[in-house]
Amino acid sequence: MTPDRERVQTAVEQMLDALGFDWRNDPNMMETPRRITKMYIDEVFGGCFQEKPRLADFPNTEKNDQLFAVGPIPVRSMCSHHFAPILGEAWIGVIPGERLLGLSKYSRLTEWVMARPTLQEDACVRLADEIEKVIKPRALGVVIRASHTCVTVRGVKNEKSLMTSSVMRGALRDDPETRAEFMSMIRGMGY
Repeated sequence: MTPDRERVQTAVEQMLDALGFDWRNDPNMMETPRRITKMYIDEVFGGCFQEKPRLADFPNTEKNDQLFAVGPIPVRSMCSHHFAPILGEAWIGVIPGERLLGLSKYSRLTEWVMARPTLQEDACVRLADEIEKVIKPRALGVVIRASHTCVTVRGVKNEKSLMTSSVMRGALRDDPETRAEFMSMIRGMGY
């Protein structure tokens, strides 16, 4: 489904009018309704309207059974409660099964999953689910650490507040040594 840009832009105009902004005469705001519409549809909520990125996967011909980690991957999303930005980073750990995923696809998939109104903990599960569907790894870990502007700039205004969410599956859930290895790896990657 593609949203009706004209209808969205009219709604943004009405919101700015209701807030009392003179956007029609302020040279800095004249194009704001168009810009907000484009930003929400094409970028901030693009994951809702664009197809999932094509994920190049290939056979694990060397039978790699060792843990690897990818990250930090930039995280940009919107809190579904306040439509306030969520900004942070993700790390993904995998012990492959029969298939491998192209390295850049972890970033593309993360961007697509996060580009929608969401809760961080739900996005973390969705990202893990999407990876698991494609490559069926023996172990999978997804960790997201982010700042939520619904906490940092409104409400309690706690500027230093961060949220960390994780999903651990397979050996990363069941084996404490494997989980510790993953956490050690991502600490070395800026976690």
